[in-house]
Amino acid sequence: MRPPQSTPNAACATFTWAWLTLGALGLAGLSGCTAPPSTPRTASQTPSTPAASPPAADSASVRPEAAAPNLARQGPITSRARSAKDYRKDAASHLYALNHQHIYKGRLPPMLQAVGVLNVDIDRHGSVKSVKWMRAPRHVPEVMQQIEHMVKAAEPYPVPVHMSQVTYTEVWLWHQSGKFQLDTLTEGQD
Repeated sequence: MRPPQSTPNAACATFTWAWLTLGALGLAGLSGCTAPPSTPRTASQTPSTPAASPPAADSASVRPEAAAPNLARQGPITSRARSAKDYRKDAASHLYALNHQHIYKGRLPPMLQAVGVLNVDIDRHGSVKSVKWMRAPRHVPEVMQQIEHMVKAAEPYPVPVHMSQVTYTEVWLWHQSGKFQLDTLTEGQD
């Protein structure tokens, strides 16, 4: 980018160009910054109250893989749960943290696009072994695919340190906007 040659307001243009150059250099310098490595976290340290976001246009616009941070870089997350019921809370908090922009805020309306019940098998490393529908919302196969994708993309899950593996059940409450709540952390329904 070169400064403007000759304009009626050349001094102003040169001044503006200088500030743009300084700003670009500042951003280039910041792009090399990295955060220091963090210590391992427990699932209870994972944020469960995400920030608000604008509503999605439709359910097809949900792309959790684009927004999910790489928690593996921050160290392993552990769960101190001793039962599947307790682990369910850690898993729900983990999913909320990774998909905060897709969480429906507030009480859900009485009519939802889909309600699905899913069993998720997690191994001792926090990997998803299998996903089985107990109550599948077959009338919206695209929602089923999105839920399965979100569950698998959330690996690694909190490591169940007191269990060699765990199978937990979660109820997915899916709104027409493409946003959802999990029954474990729901804000209720009107």
